[in-house]
Amino acid sequence: MKKLVKPSKISGLVDAPASKSMVQRALAAALLAPEPAAILNVTYSSDAQAALRVIKALGARVTIRDKTVSIEGGMNPTGEVLNCGESGLSMRMFSAVATLWHREITLTGEGSLLTRPVSMIEKPLKELGVTVSSTQGCPPLTVKGPLSGGEAEVDGSVSSQFLTGLLIALPAASRDSCLKVKNLKSTPYIDMTLTLLKSCGIRIENKDYKIFRIKGKQRYRVGEYRVEGDWSGASFLLVAGALGGDIRVTGLDPTSPQADRRIIDALQAAGAAVSLSSATIEIKKQSLSAFDFDATDCPDLFPPLVILACNCAGTTAIKGVERLKYKESNRAAVLQKEFTGLGARIRIEGDIMKIDGTKLTGGTVDSHNDHRIAMAGALSAINAAGEIAITGSDCVAKSYPDFFEDFSAIGGIVHE
Repeated sequence: MKKLVKPSKISGLVDAPASKSMVQRALAAALLAPEPAAILNVTYSSDAQAALRVIKALGARVTIRDKTVSIEGGMNPTGEVLNCGESGLSMRMFSAVATLWHREITLTGEGSLLTRPVSMIEKPLKELGVTVSSTQGCPPLTVKGPLSGGEAEVDGSVSSQFLTGLLIALPAASRDSCLKVKNLKSTPYIDMTLTLLKSCGIRIENKDYKIFRIKGKQRYRVGEYRVEGDWSGASFLLVAGALGGDIRVTGLDPTSPQADRRIIDALQAAGAAVSLSSATIEIKKQSLSAFDFDATDCPDLFPPLVILACNCAGTTAIKGVERLKYKESNRAAVLQKEFTGLGARIRIEGDIMKIDGTKLTGGTVDSHNDHRIAMAGALSAINAAGEIAITGSDCVAKSYPDFFEDFSAIGGIVHE
C-alpha cells in the first residue's frame, strides 16, 4: 500500500495509542495468573495480536470486547508451534514463558523476525535446565521445559527482551532463581517489566541491574490492568507538533518507565515549546536548533529524531547507531538511504549519526516494511518542498494501526 502525504500545518488533540510493549507484557502475566484477568485500553497492533495468538496457543481462554481483553489463564498448550508474527518481544519473551511447560514447543515467526538473533536465549535456558535449539542463532527456536529455577547468566548487549521473559517466567517456577546480567542495554525496558510485575504482586530483588533474585512459587494477581499510552508511537505525533504548528496528546504518563519518554528531552533540547501535565502533553512549533542526544537506551526514537534534526539549524548528533542493526530493518542504513533521497544530509560515524539541518524535497520513501520508517516518512512531508510518497505504508499496523488516521486528524494531508 502507498500513502501520499503533502506539506501540512499541524494542529489538534489526539489520544496516544496504547503501549504495545506493555500490552504484550500484561498478556503474558495474565496467562500465568490463576484468577481471571482483564487488560484494559488495548490497541490491537500486529504485535499485540501476535501475543494474543501465543497465549491462546499456550492455553489461555480469551474474550475480546472493544478495547478490553478478558483472560482465563493457565498453561495447557493446544499445539506445538507458537507463531510470533514479526514481534521480537513475543519471540524472546515467550521463549522463556513457554518453558514452564514440560513438552517441546517451537517458536517461529514471519518476515524479518526470522533473521533477528535469539542466540542470547540458548545458554541461560540450558543453565536453567531447559533443552533448547535455534536455527543458527535465529528462529525457529525449540524449547522443552519444565523451567524449575536456578542460576543463569544473561547477556543483555543485543536486547533486554529475553531478560524480560525470564523475569516474567521465573516467579512461577518451583525453585528460587538468581540471574547474573552482563552488558545490559535499555534498562528502562526492564523497569517497564518490573513495574508491571510489581502491580501483579510479584516481587523481584534488583541489584543495580546486574543481579536479579527471584523467589519461586509466586502467585500472579493481575485483576484489571489498564495499559498506559505508548510514548514510542506518540513520539511521532509530538515531533509533528514541533515541526508543523501545535499538538496536544492525551493518555501519556510523564512519569512512565518507558524509555521513549525521553522524546521530551530531545524536543526541549531542540527548542520546541513543551508543556507537561498528567492529562495532556502540548508541543508548539518554535525556531529549532541542532541538539546532541544519546538514544542508546531508546533506539526507537531515531526515526522521529532524524526528521526533527533535518528541520533544525545546524548539525545534530545522535548516539546509539549500534542499537539499530537488528530492528525490522537495518534502521540506520535505511534512514540514511531513504531520507538522503529527499535531500537530507546524514552521516554515520561509528556509533554516532550526524544530521545537517536542511529543507527536504518531495519524493518517495520506501518503508522497507519498517513501521517507524513509514511514520517518519509522514513527518518528513510536513515542511517538505513537495509531496512524499510512502510505499509499504500499511506496515504501521505493527505498532500503531491508526497512525495515518490520527495524523490526518491533526492536519496531516494524506491520500492514497
